[in-house]
Amino acid sequence: HKSINLCGREIMVTPATLRANPTREEAELLALYETVKGYEKEAEKLKRNAAMAKQREADEKFKREQQALKKTKKSAKKRKAHSEEFPSAGGADLGDFDSDDDDDSALDEDQEDIAATTDADEHAMEEERQKQQLEEALGDKAQENIAFMPSLKRKAVSEVDEEVSLIQSAPGGEALPTPPRDFSESYGLEEAAGSYLFPPPTFVEDEKSRIWTPPSTANHPSEGDLELELTGFNSSLARSGSGNNTLMIKFSAPSDSSRFSLNIAGPGHRDYFDVLFHFNPRQFQKGGQLIVNDKQEGIWGMGVTAPLSALPIIFGQISCTLIVQINADGFDVFVNGIHCSRLEHRTQLPPDPCSFFLQFPSTDDYGSPENWSVFKVWWGHKPLMAGNDLSGVAGCNNNVTGGGLHPKKLFVSGLSKITEEGVDLRRAELERAFRKYGGPQGATVTVPVNSTYAFVEVESERQADLALAELQSQYRMNRARRSRYDATQEEREAAEAAAAKAGSKEEASSEWD
Repeated sequence: HKSINLCGREIMVTPATLRANPTREEAELLALYETVKGYEKEAEKLKRNAAMAKQREADEKFKREQQALKKTKKSAKKRKAHSEEFPSAGGADLGDFDSDDDDDSALDEDQEDIAATTDADEHAMEEERQKQQLEEALGDKAQENIAFMPSLKRKAVSEVDEEVSLIQSAPGGEALPTPPRDFSESYGLEEAAGSYLFPPPTFVEDEKSRIWTPPSTANHPSEGDLELELTGFNSSLARSGSGNNTLMIKFSAPSDSSRFSLNIAGPGHRDYFDVLFHFNPRQFQKGGQLIVNDKQEGIWGMGVTAPLSALPIIFGQISCTLIVQINADGFDVFVNGIHCSRLEHRTQLPPDPCSFFLQFPSTDDYGSPENWSVFKVWWGHKPLMAGNDLSGVAGCNNNVTGGGLHPKKLFVSGLSKITEEGVDLRRAELERAFRKYGGPQGATVTVPVNSTYAFVEVESERQADLALAELQSQYRMNRARRSRYDATQEEREAAEAAAAKAGSKEEASSEWD
Protein backbone atom coordinates (compact mmCIF):
# COMPACT_ATOMS: atom_id res chain seq x y z
CA HIS A 1 0.00 0.00 0.00
CA LYS A 2 1.15 3.52 -0.78
CA SER A 3 -0.20 6.87 0.42
CA ILE A 4 -0.12 9.63 -2.21
CA ASN A 5 -0.94 13.28 -1.49
CA LEU A 6 -2.96 14.39 -4.51
CA CYS A 7 -4.39 17.93 -4.53
CA GLY A 8 -4.32 18.14 -0.76
CA ARG A 9 -5.93 14.72 -0.23
CA GLU A 10 -4.31 11.55 1.04
CA ILE A 11 -5.08 8.64 -1.37
CA MET A 12 -4.31 5.03 -0.44
CA VAL A 13 -3.20 3.14 -3.55
CA THR A 14 -3.00 -0.66 -3.55
CA PRO A 15 -1.24 -2.83 -6.17
CA ALA A 16 -4.62 -3.91 -7.47
CA THR A 17 -5.63 -0.28 -7.93
CA LEU A 18 -2.41 0.52 -9.78
CA ARG A 19 -2.91 -2.35 -12.20
CA ALA A 20 -6.56 -1.47 -12.92
CA ASN A 21 -6.48 1.43 -15.41
CA PRO A 22 -4.81 4.32 -13.46
CA THR A 23 -5.67 7.84 -14.50
CA ARG A 24 -3.17 10.06 -16.26
CA GLU A 25 -2.45 12.10 -13.11
CA GLU A 26 -1.92 8.93 -11.07
CA ALA A 27 0.39 7.46 -13.71
CA GLU A 28 2.48 10.66 -13.83
CA LEU A 29 2.64 10.85 -10.05
CA LEU A 30 3.72 7.21 -9.76
CA ALA A 31 6.34 7.67 -12.46
CA LEU A 32 7.71 10.72 -10.63
CA TYR A 33 7.75 8.75 -7.40
CA GLU A 34 9.70 5.89 -8.98
CA THR A 35 12.17 8.36 -10.53
CA VAL A 36 12.84 10.00 -7.17
CA LYS A 37 13.30 6.62 -5.53
CA GLY A 38 15.75 5.67 -8.24
CA TYR A 39 17.76 8.84 -7.67
CA GLU A 40 17.82 8.20 -3.91
CA LYS A 41 19.02 4.63 -4.37
CA GLU A 42 21.71 5.78 -6.80
CA ALA A 43 22.87 8.40 -4.27
CA GLU A 44 23.07 5.81 -1.52
CA LYS A 45 24.98 3.49 -3.83
CA LEU A 46 27.51 6.23 -4.58
CA LYS A 47 27.88 6.90 -0.85
CA ARG A 48 28.56 3.23 -0.14
CA ASN A 49 31.08 3.00 -2.98
CA ALA A 50 32.88 6.10 -1.69
CA ALA A 51 32.95 4.69 1.83
CA MET A 52 34.31 1.36 0.58
CA ALA A 53 36.97 3.13 -1.49
CA LYS A 54 37.97 5.16 1.55
CA GLN A 55 38.16 2.00 3.62
CA ARG A 56 40.34 0.24 1.01
CA GLU A 57 42.63 3.28 0.89
CA ALA A 58 42.93 3.26 4.68
CA ASP A 59 43.73 -0.47 4.65
CA GLU A 60 46.43 -0.02 2.02
CA LYS A 61 47.93 2.89 3.96
CA PHE A 62 47.97 0.80 7.11
CA LYS A 63 49.72 -2.08 5.29
CA ARG A 64 52.35 0.27 3.90
CA GLU A 65 53.04 1.71 7.33
CA GLN A 66 53.32 -1.76 8.86
CA GLN A 67 55.79 -2.82 6.17
CA ALA A 68 57.87 0.33 6.71
CA LEU A 69 57.87 -0.33 10.44
CA LYS A 70 59.07 -3.90 9.95
CA LYS A 71 61.90 -2.75 7.65
CA THR A 72 62.99 -0.12 10.17
CA LYS A 73 63.05 -2.65 13.02
CA LYS A 74 64.98 -5.13 10.86
CA SER A 75 67.68 -2.58 9.94
CA ALA A 76 67.97 -1.50 13.57
CA LYS A 77 68.55 -5.10 14.66
CA LYS A 78 71.24 -5.51 12.00
CA ARG A 79 73.06 -2.38 13.16
CA LYS A 80 72.89 -3.48 16.77
CA ALA A 81 74.22 -6.95 15.97
CA HIS A 82 77.09 -5.49 13.89
CA SER A 83 78.06 -3.11 16.68
CA GLU A 84 78.23 -5.98 19.15
CA GLU A 85 80.37 -8.04 16.74
CA PHE A 86 82.79 -5.15 15.97
CA PRO A 87 83.02 -2.99 19.11
CA SER A 88 84.81 0.37 18.82
CA ALA A 89 88.32 0.63 20.28
CA GLY A 90 89.83 3.71 21.86
CA GLY A 91 86.98 5.85 20.80
CA ALA A 92 87.76 5.30 17.08
CA ASP A 93 85.34 6.70 14.57
CA LEU A 94 83.23 3.91 13.10
CA GLY A 95 81.20 6.02 10.70
CA ASP A 96 77.62 4.89 10.52
CA PHE A 97 77.99 2.50 13.44
CA ASP A 98 78.37 5.30 16.05
CA SER A 99 74.76 6.52 15.77
CA ASP A 100 72.83 3.75 17.50
CA ASP A 101 71.32 6.10 20.07
CA ASP A 102 70.20 8.53 17.41
CA ASP A 103 68.69 5.75 15.35
CA ASP A 104 66.90 4.34 18.35
CA SER A 105 65.40 7.74 19.29
CA ALA A 106 64.38 8.38 15.71
CA LEU A 107 62.85 4.92 15.59
CA ASP A 108 60.88 5.62 18.77
CA GLU A 109 59.52 8.87 17.29
CA ASP A 110 58.54 7.11 14.06
CA GLN A 111 56.80 4.39 16.00
CA GLU A 112 54.81 6.96 18.05
CA ASP A 113 53.70 8.81 14.89
CA ILE A 114 52.72 5.58 13.16
CA ALA A 115 50.83 4.37 16.28
CA ALA A 116 48.86 7.64 16.49
CA THR A 117 47.98 7.47 12.79
CA THR A 118 47.02 3.83 13.16
CA ASP A 119 44.65 4.60 16.07
CA ALA A 120 42.87 7.31 14.06
CA ASP A 121 42.51 4.97 11.07
CA GLU A 122 41.19 2.20 13.27
CA HIS A 123 38.52 4.56 14.67
CA ALA A 124 37.49 5.59 11.15
CA MET A 125 37.36 1.97 10.00
CA GLU A 126 35.32 1.01 13.06
CA GLU A 127 32.76 3.77 12.34
CA GLU A 128 32.50 2.66 8.72
CA ARG A 129 31.95 -0.96 9.71
CA GLN A 130 29.22 0.07 12.15
CA LYS A 131 27.49 2.08 9.45
CA GLN A 132 27.62 -0.82 6.98
CA GLN A 133 26.22 -3.22 9.56
CA LEU A 134 23.41 -0.76 10.28
CA GLU A 135 22.60 -0.48 6.58
CA GLU A 136 22.47 -4.25 6.19
CA ALA A 137 20.24 -4.60 9.25
CA LEU A 138 17.76 -1.91 8.19
CA GLY A 139 17.56 -2.88 4.53
CA ASP A 140 16.93 -0.81 1.42
CA LYS A 141 13.69 0.75 2.71
CA ALA A 142 15.42 2.60 5.51
CA GLN A 143 18.53 3.65 3.61
CA GLU A 144 17.12 7.09 2.88
CA ASN A 145 17.08 7.89 6.62
CA ILE A 146 20.65 6.78 7.37
CA ALA A 147 22.18 10.01 6.10
CA PHE A 148 20.17 11.96 8.69
CA MET A 149 20.96 9.73 11.67
CA PRO A 150 23.55 10.92 14.22
CA SER A 151 26.85 9.11 14.02
CA LEU A 152 28.28 7.52 17.14
CA LYS A 153 31.92 8.20 17.81
CA ARG A 154 33.82 6.16 20.34
CA LYS A 155 36.02 8.39 22.40
CA ALA A 156 39.62 7.31 22.79
CA VAL A 157 40.77 6.48 26.29
CA SER A 158 43.33 9.29 26.18
CA GLU A 159 40.57 11.80 25.35
CA VAL A 160 38.32 10.98 28.30
CA ASP A 161 38.29 13.78 30.85
CA GLU A 162 38.65 12.98 34.48
CA GLU A 163 35.45 13.37 36.46
CA VAL A 164 35.54 16.65 38.37
CA SER A 165 33.50 16.97 41.53
CA LEU A 166 31.42 20.10 41.96
CA ILE A 167 32.45 20.19 45.58
CA GLN A 168 36.14 19.96 44.71
CA SER A 169 35.75 22.67 42.08
CA ALA A 170 34.51 25.16 44.67
CA PRO A 171 37.07 27.55 46.20
CA GLY A 172 39.19 25.73 48.76
CA GLY A 173 37.59 22.39 47.86
CA GLU A 174 34.61 23.18 50.09
CA ALA A 175 30.88 23.03 49.43
CA LEU A 176 29.15 25.73 47.43
CA PRO A 177 28.75 28.88 49.57
CA THR A 178 25.00 29.30 49.07
CA PRO A 179 22.87 26.13 49.03
CA PRO A 180 19.38 26.74 47.59
CA ARG A 181 17.70 26.66 51.01
CA ASP A 182 20.16 28.93 52.82
CA PHE A 183 20.58 32.68 52.83
CA SER A 184 23.43 34.11 50.81
CA GLU A 185 26.55 35.06 52.70
CA SER A 186 26.31 38.50 51.09
CA TYR A 187 23.52 39.37 53.56
CA GLY A 188 25.97 39.04 56.44
CA LEU A 189 23.61 37.27 58.83
CA GLU A 190 26.48 35.69 60.75
CA GLU A 191 27.58 39.11 62.00
CA ALA A 192 24.07 40.64 62.24
CA ALA A 193 22.11 40.81 65.49
CA GLY A 194 19.24 38.37 65.08
CA SER A 195 18.18 34.73 65.17
CA TYR A 196 16.58 32.03 63.06
CA LEU A 197 12.93 31.47 63.91
CA PHE A 198 12.33 28.57 61.52
CA PRO A 199 13.27 25.82 61.64
CA PRO A 200 13.88 26.02 65.41
CA PRO A 201 17.40 25.25 66.65
CA THR A 202 16.09 22.20 68.52
CA PHE A 203 14.48 20.76 65.39
CA VAL A 204 15.63 17.12 65.02
CA GLU A 205 13.05 15.71 62.62
CA ASP A 206 13.84 14.52 59.09
CA GLU A 207 14.77 16.90 56.30
CA LYS A 208 11.26 16.92 54.84
CA SER A 209 9.79 18.12 58.13
CA ARG A 210 12.13 21.12 58.16
CA ILE A 211 10.06 22.67 55.37
CA TRP A 212 6.64 24.21 55.95
CA THR A 213 4.05 23.80 53.19
CA PRO A 214 0.35 24.66 53.51
CA PRO A 215 -1.71 21.48 53.89
CA SER A 216 -3.73 20.70 50.78
CA THR A 217 -6.75 19.70 52.88
CA ALA A 218 -7.04 23.07 54.69
CA ASN A 219 -10.31 25.00 54.36
CA HIS A 220 -9.44 28.01 56.54
CA PRO A 221 -6.39 30.31 56.80
CA SER A 222 -5.61 29.16 60.36
CA GLU A 223 -6.02 25.42 59.65
CA GLY A 224 -2.47 24.03 59.67
CA ASP A 225 -0.92 27.50 59.41
CA LEU A 226 2.49 28.57 60.70
CA GLU A 227 2.72 31.47 63.15
CA LEU A 228 6.03 32.81 64.50
CA GLU A 229 6.57 35.46 67.16
CA LEU A 230 8.76 38.43 66.21
CA THR A 231 10.06 39.39 69.64
CA GLY A 232 11.71 42.60 70.74
CA PHE A 233 10.05 45.07 68.38
CA ASN A 234 10.33 48.70 69.42
CA SER A 235 8.62 51.22 67.13
CA SER A 236 10.75 54.15 68.31
CA LEU A 237 13.94 52.24 67.50
CA ALA A 238 12.61 50.96 64.17
CA ARG A 239 11.72 54.48 63.07
CA SER A 240 15.35 55.51 63.55
CA GLY A 241 16.70 52.44 61.73
CA SER A 242 17.84 50.51 64.79
CA GLY A 243 16.53 47.59 66.83
CA ASN A 244 14.82 44.56 65.35
CA ASN A 245 13.54 45.80 62.00
CA THR A 246 14.29 43.14 59.36
CA LEU A 247 12.47 39.93 58.46
CA MET A 248 14.08 37.52 55.97
CA ILE A 249 12.34 34.49 54.47
CA LYS A 250 13.79 31.83 52.18
CA PHE A 251 11.01 30.23 50.16
CA SER A 252 10.07 28.54 46.92
CA ALA A 253 6.85 28.85 44.90
CA PRO A 254 6.30 26.19 42.19
CA SER A 255 5.52 27.19 38.63
CA ASP A 256 1.91 25.97 38.92
CA SER A 257 1.20 27.95 42.09
CA SER A 258 -1.49 30.59 41.63
CA ARG A 259 -0.79 32.54 44.83
CA PHE A 260 0.62 32.56 48.35
CA SER A 261 0.72 35.11 51.15
CA LEU A 262 2.07 36.09 54.55
CA ASN A 263 1.00 38.59 57.22
CA ILE A 264 2.65 40.67 59.92
CA ALA A 265 0.21 41.36 62.72
CA GLY A 266 0.46 43.25 65.98
CA PRO A 267 -0.45 42.09 69.47
CA GLY A 268 -4.10 41.19 69.80
CA HIS A 269 -4.58 40.53 66.08
CA ARG A 270 -7.60 38.28 66.77
CA ASP A 271 -6.71 35.47 64.36
CA TYR A 272 -6.31 37.19 60.98
CA PHE A 273 -8.83 39.92 61.85
CA ASP A 274 -6.27 42.76 62.03
CA VAL A 275 -3.17 42.74 59.80
CA LEU A 276 -0.50 45.45 59.68
CA PHE A 277 1.19 44.13 56.54
CA HIS A 278 0.04 41.62 53.91
CA PHE A 279 2.30 40.23 51.14
CA ASN A 280 0.49 38.40 48.32
CA PRO A 281 1.93 37.54 44.85
CA ARG A 282 -0.74 36.34 42.39
CA GLN A 283 0.63 34.70 39.26
CA PHE A 284 -2.50 34.47 37.11
CA GLN A 285 -4.45 37.57 38.13
CA LYS A 286 -4.35 40.47 35.64
CA GLY A 287 -1.21 39.15 34.02
CA GLY A 288 0.51 38.54 37.36
CA GLN A 289 0.80 41.08 40.14
CA LEU A 290 2.13 41.59 43.65
CA ILE A 291 -0.28 43.04 46.19
CA VAL A 292 0.66 44.51 49.58
CA ASN A 293 -2.15 45.63 51.84
CA ASP A 294 -3.44 45.92 55.39
CA LYS A 295 -6.56 44.71 57.17
CA GLN A 296 -8.43 46.56 59.89
CA GLU A 297 -11.46 45.21 61.73
CA GLY A 298 -11.68 42.38 59.20
CA ILE A 299 -11.81 44.75 56.19
CA TRP A 300 -9.03 44.91 53.63
CA GLY A 301 -7.69 48.32 52.71
CA MET A 302 -6.69 49.68 49.31
CA GLY A 303 -3.95 47.41 48.04
CA VAL A 304 -0.69 48.59 46.49
CA THR A 305 -0.06 46.59 43.30
CA ALA A 306 3.03 46.00 41.21
CA PRO A 307 3.21 43.89 38.02
CA LEU A 308 5.21 40.68 38.42
CA SER A 309 6.80 41.33 35.04
CA ALA A 310 8.70 44.28 36.57
CA LEU A 311 9.97 42.26 39.55
CA PRO A 312 12.47 39.42 39.97
CA ILE A 313 10.99 36.06 39.01
CA ILE A 314 9.13 34.60 42.00
CA PHE A 315 7.27 31.55 40.68
CA GLY A 316 9.06 28.48 39.31
CA GLN A 317 12.43 29.23 40.94
CA ILE A 318 14.47 26.86 43.09
CA SER A 319 14.36 29.43 45.89
CA CYS A 320 13.89 33.15 46.51
CA THR A 321 14.72 35.53 49.34
CA LEU A 322 12.08 37.91 50.67
CA ILE A 323 13.10 40.78 52.96
CA VAL A 324 10.64 43.03 54.79
CA GLN A 325 12.06 46.02 56.65
CA ILE A 326 10.04 48.15 59.07
CA ASN A 327 11.05 51.81 59.17
CA ALA A 328 9.55 55.24 59.80
CA ASP A 329 7.77 55.30 56.43
CA GLY A 330 6.27 51.81 56.38
CA PHE A 331 7.06 48.26 55.31
CA ASP A 332 9.68 48.03 52.54
CA VAL A 333 9.60 44.83 50.45
CA PHE A 334 12.70 43.39 48.75
CA VAL A 335 12.77 40.26 46.56
CA ASN A 336 16.26 38.89 45.87
CA GLY A 337 17.69 42.24 46.90
CA ILE A 338 15.44 44.34 44.61
CA HIS A 339 13.21 46.99 46.21
CA CYS A 340 9.76 46.02 44.89
CA SER A 341 7.14 47.90 46.88
CA ARG A 342 6.32 49.79 50.06
CA LEU A 343 3.23 49.78 52.25
CA GLU A 344 3.11 53.01 54.22
CA HIS A 345 1.94 52.76 57.82
CA ARG A 346 -1.85 52.86 57.91
CA THR A 347 -2.18 51.97 61.59
CA GLN A 348 -0.24 53.57 64.40
CA LEU A 349 2.49 51.23 65.60
CA PRO A 350 2.45 50.29 69.31
CA PRO A 351 4.42 52.93 71.25
CA ASP A 352 5.81 50.41 73.78
CA PRO A 353 8.10 47.45 73.07
CA CYS A 354 6.10 44.40 72.08
CA SER A 355 6.05 41.34 69.85
CA PHE A 356 4.74 41.18 66.31
CA PHE A 357 3.47 37.95 64.78
CA LEU A 358 4.42 36.49 61.43
CA GLN A 359 1.58 34.45 59.90
CA PHE A 360 1.72 31.97 57.03
CA PRO A 361 -1.95 31.21 56.24
CA SER A 362 -2.90 27.90 54.64
CA THR A 363 -5.65 29.40 52.44
CA ASP A 364 -7.04 32.76 51.43
CA ASP A 365 -10.16 34.25 52.98
CA TYR A 366 -12.35 32.13 50.70
CA GLY A 367 -10.70 28.80 51.50
CA SER A 368 -8.68 28.53 48.29
CA PRO A 369 -5.40 26.70 48.99
CA GLU A 370 -2.03 28.41 48.82
CA ASN A 371 0.96 26.65 47.30
CA TRP A 372 4.53 27.40 48.36
CA SER A 373 7.27 26.17 50.70
CA VAL A 374 9.08 28.03 53.49
CA PHE A 375 12.66 26.93 54.19
CA LYS A 376 14.05 29.47 56.66
CA VAL A 377 12.95 32.57 58.59
CA TRP A 378 15.32 35.10 60.21
CA TRP A 379 14.41 38.09 62.38
CA GLY A 380 16.75 40.77 63.68
CA HIS A 381 18.47 44.05 62.84
CA LYS A 382 20.06 45.11 59.59
CA PRO A 383 20.84 48.57 58.18
CA LEU A 384 18.08 50.09 56.10
CA MET A 385 18.28 48.94 52.48
CA ALA A 386 16.01 51.51 50.80
CA GLY A 387 17.88 53.97 48.60
CA ASN A 388 17.23 57.62 47.88
CA ASP A 389 15.73 57.02 44.43
CA LEU A 390 12.30 55.45 44.95
CA SER A 391 10.86 56.38 41.55
CA GLY A 392 10.38 52.75 40.52
CA VAL A 393 9.02 51.45 43.83
CA ALA A 394 5.28 50.79 43.98
CA GLY A 395 3.53 52.43 46.94
CA CYS A 396 5.97 55.30 47.45
CA ASN A 397 4.48 58.80 47.37
CA ASN A 398 6.50 59.85 44.34
CA ASN A 399 5.37 56.78 42.42
CA VAL A 400 1.63 56.83 43.08
CA THR A 401 -0.66 57.06 40.08
CA GLY A 402 -1.95 60.61 39.94
CA GLY A 403 1.20 62.41 41.05
CA GLY A 404 2.10 61.84 44.73
CA LEU A 405 0.44 63.68 47.60
CA HIS A 406 -2.63 65.84 47.33
CA PRO A 407 -1.83 69.43 48.40
CA LYS A 408 -5.18 70.13 50.08
CA LYS A 409 -6.62 66.71 51.02
CA LEU A 410 -5.96 64.97 54.34
CA PHE A 411 -6.31 61.29 55.18
CA VAL A 412 -7.75 60.75 58.69
CA SER A 413 -7.29 57.18 59.98
CA GLY A 414 -7.74 55.26 63.21
CA LEU A 415 -11.42 56.15 63.56
CA SER A 416 -14.01 53.81 64.98
CA LYS A 417 -15.83 51.63 62.48
CA ILE A 418 -19.25 52.94 61.48
CA THR A 419 -22.22 51.63 59.58
CA GLU A 420 -24.33 53.42 56.98
CA GLU A 421 -26.45 55.04 59.69
CA GLY A 422 -23.41 56.70 61.28
CA VAL A 423 -21.98 58.25 58.12
CA ASP A 424 -23.82 61.56 58.56
CA LEU A 425 -22.74 61.87 62.19
CA ARG A 426 -19.10 61.20 61.29
CA ARG A 427 -19.23 63.75 58.46
CA ALA A 428 -20.80 66.41 60.73
CA GLU A 429 -18.16 65.78 63.41
CA LEU A 430 -15.24 66.23 61.00
CA GLU A 431 -16.81 69.27 59.34
CA ARG A 432 -17.00 71.01 62.73
CA ALA A 433 -13.42 70.01 63.61
CA PHE A 434 -11.96 71.30 60.30
CA ARG A 435 -14.38 74.25 59.83
CA LYS A 436 -11.83 77.04 60.13
CA TYR A 437 -9.44 75.41 57.63
CA GLY A 438 -12.03 75.12 54.86
CA GLY A 439 -12.54 78.78 53.99
CA PRO A 440 -15.96 80.40 53.52
CA GLN A 441 -17.56 77.16 52.34
CA GLY A 442 -16.02 75.00 55.06
CA ALA A 443 -14.12 71.72 54.68
CA THR A 444 -15.29 68.96 52.31
CA VAL A 445 -15.51 65.60 54.12
CA THR A 446 -15.82 62.16 52.48
CA VAL A 447 -16.72 59.21 54.73
CA PRO A 448 -16.81 55.71 53.15
CA VAL A 449 -19.33 53.25 54.54
CA ASN A 450 -18.04 50.50 56.87
CA SER A 451 -14.64 52.17 57.15
CA THR A 452 -12.31 53.42 59.83
CA TYR A 453 -10.97 56.40 57.88
CA ALA A 454 -12.16 59.57 56.12
CA PHE A 455 -10.90 62.24 53.70
CA VAL A 456 -10.98 65.97 54.48
CA GLU A 457 -10.27 68.61 51.82
CA VAL A 458 -9.45 72.11 53.04
CA GLU A 459 -9.13 75.50 51.33
CA SER A 460 -5.41 75.57 50.49
CA GLU A 461 -2.10 73.83 51.03
CA ARG A 462 -1.28 76.33 53.77
CA GLN A 463 -4.50 75.44 55.62
CA ALA A 464 -3.66 71.75 55.26
CA ASP A 465 -0.30 72.37 56.95
CA LEU A 466 -2.03 74.24 59.81
CA ALA A 467 -4.55 71.43 60.30
CA LEU A 468 -1.78 68.85 60.45
CA ALA A 469 0.09 70.87 63.05
CA GLU A 470 -2.88 71.83 65.26
CA LEU A 471 -5.06 68.70 65.16
CA GLN A 472 -2.31 66.05 65.22
CA SER A 473 -3.00 65.29 68.87
CA GLN A 474 -6.73 64.86 68.25
CA TYR A 475 -6.68 62.86 65.00
CA ARG A 476 -4.19 60.54 63.36
CA MET A 477 -3.78 61.95 59.88
CA ASN A 478 -1.41 62.72 57.05
CA ARG A 479 -1.51 63.98 53.49
CA ALA A 480 -3.78 61.94 51.21
CA ARG A 481 -2.55 60.56 47.90
CA ARG A 482 -3.66 62.15 44.68
CA SER A 483 -5.88 59.61 42.99
CA ARG A 484 -6.36 59.24 39.25
CA TYR A 485 -9.71 61.02 39.64
CA ASP A 486 -8.06 63.97 41.38
CA ALA A 487 -5.43 64.25 38.65
CA THR A 488 -8.06 64.11 35.91
CA GLN A 489 -10.21 66.66 37.71
CA GLU A 490 -7.31 69.08 38.10
CA GLU A 491 -6.38 68.72 34.43
CA ARG A 492 -9.97 69.43 33.42
CA GLU A 493 -10.17 72.50 35.64
CA ALA A 494 -6.84 73.79 34.27
CA ALA A 495 -8.04 73.27 30.69
CA GLU A 496 -11.31 75.07 31.39
CA ALA A 497 -9.47 77.98 33.03
CA ALA A 498 -7.10 78.26 30.05
CA ALA A 499 -10.03 78.19 27.60
CA ALA A 500 -11.89 80.86 29.58
CA LYS A 501 -8.79 83.04 29.65
CA ALA A 502 -8.29 82.66 25.92
CA GLY A 503 -11.95 83.51 25.28
CA SER A 504 -11.76 86.67 27.38
CA LYS A 505 -8.71 87.82 25.42
CA GLU A 506 -10.48 87.30 22.09
CA GLU A 507 -13.54 89.20 23.33
CA ALA A 508 -11.40 92.11 24.47
CA SER A 509 -9.54 92.28 21.16
CA SER A 510 -12.82 92.22 19.18
CA GLU A 511 -14.13 95.19 21.19
CA TRP A 512 -11.04 97.24 20.29
CA ASP A 513 -11.40 96.30 16.65
